[in-house]
Order: sequence, then structure tokens, then C-alpha cells
Amino acid sequence: MNKIIGVTDLQRKFKKAFDEVAEEHVPYILTRGSRPEAALIPYDLYLKYLRADEEGVLKRFDEVSARMAGENAKYSAEDIDRDVKAARKAVRPSKRR
Repeated sequence: MNKIIGVTDLQRKFKKAFDEVAEEHVPYILTRGSRPEAALIPYDLYLKYLRADEEGVLKRFDEVSARMAGENAKYSAEDIDRDVKAARKAVRPSKRR
């Protein structure tokens, strides 16, 4: 179960809170002005979050890459070249005025 503690209170009770986190795996939510701003968690849980975040990012990247490949397969190199030329023309107005 998470514990909630203000930063001022944490300064006074740091050793006790640190021991609870390290030895009993009790996460703390750190607040400032009643707003949650940080967390104090066991190191092994921190490593787990890092791995999960990395895996999630890589999975989402693979999903987006596969979706883009599927969408891009619908267009030929000539289609793409034509679209790029049209975009350049729209962005760079002609020098004739």
C-alpha cells in the first residue's frame, strides 16, 4: 500500500521512510502543497518500470513501423515523387510575379 507524505514531513522522517521503502517495499508518494510530485520506490521496482517502459516504447515503435509499411505499400515510387513535387511547388511559390 502506498504511503503519502509531504516533503517537509519527509525531511523529518527520512530514515524511517527510507527503511520502509528499502526493507519493506513500501512506496511513498511525495507531495508538495498537497500535490503529488514524486515517488520514492524500491530500487528493484524502479528497474522493473524502466524495463517495462523500454519494452513498451519498442513495441509501440514496431506497431507504428508496421502500420506505416502497410500504408506506404499502397503507393508507388512514382506516386511519392509526384506528391513530393506537388508539395514543393505549393511551398515554394514561383519566382514569376
